[in-house]
Amino acid sequence: MFIHCKLVILILVLTLDGQVHTGEIYGGHEAVPHSRPYMVLLVRTMPDGTTRHCGGFLLNEDFVMTAAHCQNGSHIVLLGVHNAHKTSEGQSISVEQTFPRKDFNKTDFKNDIMLLKLSSKAKFSKSVRPIALAGQDDGSVPKSCIVSGWGSYDRNDKHMSHVLREVNVTLIDNEKCRKDNLYCSEGETGPAAGDSGGPLVCEDGKAYGVVSSTFHPNSGGPPIHCFAKIPDQRIWIDLIMKNAWKKVNYM
Repeated sequence: MFIHCKLVILILVLTLDGQVHTGEIYGGHEAVPHSRPYMVLLVRTMPDGTTRHCGGFLLNEDFVMTAAHCQNGSHIVLLGVHNAHKTSEGQSISVEQTFPRKDFNKTDFKNDIMLLKLSSKAKFSKSVRPIALAGQDDGSVPKSCIVSGWGSYDRNDKHMSHVLREVNVTLIDNEKCRKDNLYCSEGETGPAAGDSGGPLVCEDGKAYGVVSSTFHPNSGGPPIHCFAKIPDQRIWIDLIMKNAWKKVNYM
């Protein structure tokens, strides 16, 4: 397994300049190195041998959260990484078991959330730390939040960013988002067709959402960025993490 992890990381480094699979943080700026120690770069090796990427975030020493639409392929998580060309500085851990929401809808991306159980425990350090989740009883809707990722930051250049970037987003009240029970932000600045699985971190420093999808209103106007709501999933999240060793599938 150790050799396999190293091989995947080598493939990541060799192919990084040509990857467009991770999402696209438009606008924003480079994050202060290791200022977001919960961030995870998820490397996915697809059945055809190609490598794709998603974001994610560390919940505890055993679990990472990401988007359900990142479930295809075998997974390795990279922890403590700022510059994706220097992955040897962080930790690489394979994923033992995936727990996507069984009611995830691939058409409208409802319930786009997944837990990953690591094959070995993450080692906490200054650059590797979990993030707290917003609670089920957090009734107030946050406004000012931050999204982070290694995706492209230039619409004219689809290469991944070598370094972790972040952007501020403001959540909006949108009819579609209310109907689909999502958090949403609006505008050209923010995550675009990816950065999938990264966290939506709001004023109190907790993760409120998971980067899911972007849509363009039929009436025109700026794109709407959607995030799966973590507070609504807390019962399921806690149940999975408590009972994962039983290998029981839960909705």
